[in-house]
Amino acid sequence: MNRNRFIYFTDLMLVPVFILSFYTGVELHIAGQGVDHESWHIWAIFHTNASLLFMILGIIHVKSHWAWYKGLRTVGCKGKRKAVLLLSIVFLLAVVSGILLVFFVDGANSSLGLWHYRIGIFVSVLGVLHILKRKRGLYKGVRRHVLGKRGGEK
Repeated sequence: MNRNRFIYFTDLMLVPVFILSFYTGVELHIAGQGVDHESWHIWAIFHTNASLLFMILGIIHVKSHWAWYKGLRTVGCKGKRKAVLLLSIVFLLAVVSGILLVFFVDGANSSLGLWHYRIGIFVSVLGVLHILKRKRGLYKGVRRHVLGKRGGEK
């Protein structure tokens, strides 16, 4: 698999894993409002695993687009670059707060957990906008890398 195809498949896999991480996070938050600790625990496991996969894919995504980040030094942070940089920073906050929750906070309904949930909602909104802005490229990539069609073929 060449580099471009690897980058594309990583980017494509981020979409369903993002949805899964968001969904399990919302379910975890809802379960935390109830009294059934077992349900909360199950959603916590699902969310942790989905988010770990999302984090790994996110790191690969950032690494594969590292030249864009390096270009910020010379080009600066103007226009749509601000939105991507904001998404990157908020994603990092979600990752750090999630890691802190896994290793240092025990149980549901912690204040850090609530902050992580709010950050997760914010990063999800930014993530959806990021995906929608790039939907044409994702679709072209499906045609090229998955279906094997090029250019004007139908």
